[in-house]
Amino acid sequence: MDYNFQINLRGLIDLLSNHLYSGPQVFLRELLQNAVDAITARTQLEPDHQGRISLEVISSPERNEATLVFEDNGIGLTEAEIHQFLATIGQSSKREELADRRNDYIGQFGIGLLSCFVVSDEIVVLTRSIKNDAATIEWRGRPDGTYSIRTLEKDLSPGTRVYLRNKNGCEDYFKTERICELASHFGSLLTYPITVTQGNKTKVINEQRPPWQQIFYSRRDQRAALLAYGRQIFDIDFFDAIPLHSTIGAVEGVAFVLPYSPSLATKNTHRVYLKHMLLCENAKDVLPDWAFFVKCVINANDLRPTASREFFYEDAMLMAAREMLGQCLRQYLIELAQQDEERLQQLINLHYLAIKALAVHDDEFYKLFIDWLPFETSLGRMTLGEYRSANLIIRYVPTRDQFRQIAGVAASQSMCVINGGYAYDTDLLEKLPYLFPEIQVERVDASDLAQSFEDLNWKERERVFNLIKFADMVLQPFRCEVEIKKFWPQELPALYSTNADAEFQRSLLQSKSVSNSVWSSVLDNLATTPQQPYAQLCFNFHNPLIQKLVNLEDKNLLQLSLQMLYVQALLLGHQPLNAQEMGLLNSGLLGLIEWGVNAQLGENYEP
Repeated sequence: MDYNFQINLRGLIDLLSNHLYSGPQVFLRELLQNAVDAITARTQLEPDHQGRISLEVISSPERNEATLVFEDNGIGLTEAEIHQFLATIGQSSKREELADRRNDYIGQFGIGLLSCFVVSDEIVVLTRSIKNDAATIEWRGRPDGTYSIRTLEKDLSPGTRVYLRNKNGCEDYFKTERICELASHFGSLLTYPITVTQGNKTKVINEQRPPWQQIFYSRRDQRAALLAYGRQIFDIDFFDAIPLHSTIGAVEGVAFVLPYSPSLATKNTHRVYLKHMLLCENAKDVLPDWAFFVKCVINANDLRPTASREFFYEDAMLMAAREMLGQCLRQYLIELAQQDEERLQQLINLHYLAIKALAVHDDEFYKLFIDWLPFETSLGRMTLGEYRSANLIIRYVPTRDQFRQIAGVAASQSMCVINGGYAYDTDLLEKLPYLFPEIQVERVDASDLAQSFEDLNWKERERVFNLIKFADMVLQPFRCEVEIKKFWPQELPALYSTNADAEFQRSLLQSKSVSNSVWSSVLDNLATTPQQPYAQLCFNFHNPLIQKLVNLEDKNLLQLSLQMLYVQALLLGHQPLNAQEMGLLNSGLLGLIEWGVNAQLGENYEP
């Protein structure tokens, strides 16, 4: 035998209020939505029909309660339709009868009216269909799942009227000021006039049309109106405003360029309308990921809402619409580059990260903008165009640690090296020779820099021979060979450099020191190579301390000094110290302190 599921309406109402909807205030959005859909259905039968929506608040201060009367002059309902659509959960007239025209309607789920139970213990509906000889029907629904229907003798104009009386704790949602605020919040863009009345005072909620639906006689007037709208909505004086349009999803609106530089991790929230009804004011995935420099307001007529009607389904249509909106932003940047270079430079100073993000994925955009984009270099901040005008070869390092290590040395030799450690910079630089084959790009590191240092003459090499030999012996346990060259700045005593193989071996040793026996064995196999790669420590012959070490005869002090110079070079190169090197740092510091104390006391130091 088959049975039907039983539905606990109170539990369903709790589910709606606490999980599906963002808060009790959405009851007014659902009423507005039903009214708009009813008027839309009527205008399809009567094209000249002038739709309207009215709200009236009737207060009873002595009983601390109020009644909201919500009325539309839409298509209305017959008694059969009431049983089918008002009393059947999940049944929607838009889904069943008008599926072939469902994009004309906001609601599609048949659960919106239940949201009224969140703020009221009873829903009273008076309705009359536009069908011939239709009677006026009263429907009363209660949260225990029961309802009653009766036919009224008096005739109403075709349409629907909903009565709600606030339940305890929901008084605030029935105040006139709150009703006006919510009606404006959700329905300010609706095309049918909405009025709110209390006593003899009536207010029109949606008199002003959004600026993207208005006609302007100049771009200047349009920009001023859009910026004023952005200031009104977000309370921000934006840098610029960009009209948005997508035929896919029937989307239109405006994007506002932020007047400040947002964090790369920031995802701006946007205000989104569906068929002119507010859907969400904190949408995050309306625009491409790289468009984090704008906030937008858009209205979509053909995108599909989720069940809560607070965002869109992530489907192929939304993805295509998002791409088209991104093209609007892209075209704006291109036109700015062609027509207003000064303003473009101002925008790049604020939002170069977003432009870099787009350039990484868009070759044509890359070709147009790459010379405008700023980079940090060893000779200061400059655009790539400025760099190219002064250098035949573009040199860069891929990480900020490497840049910190070599920036001072490179600058002292008037070598311009780009810091590729920031977001998108390495990708942009490595893409350059593929799109511009005539441009040469080199990835450099400290070892490449060391090769450009000035060599010692034969007399100088003879003078430092013993120091090099002794230093090689001292640093051999650390797989580091020693060289002495002349380079600037003079204040830097030594430069540590390594290649990719040596860096890999060093990271294996670092990992082995903190791994268990199983992983340590695996790392041993990886580290076993026929010839272990060596790092290099290049001493600076110009440095006064190195000159003193050349003449130092105290082998104990010389060993300690060389070890500490090695550790200092590692730290300057932002290399993590392994356990052996950390021990060397600790013992070396204590040794130098002890040597200094002993020197004051006239004693000899013995390590």
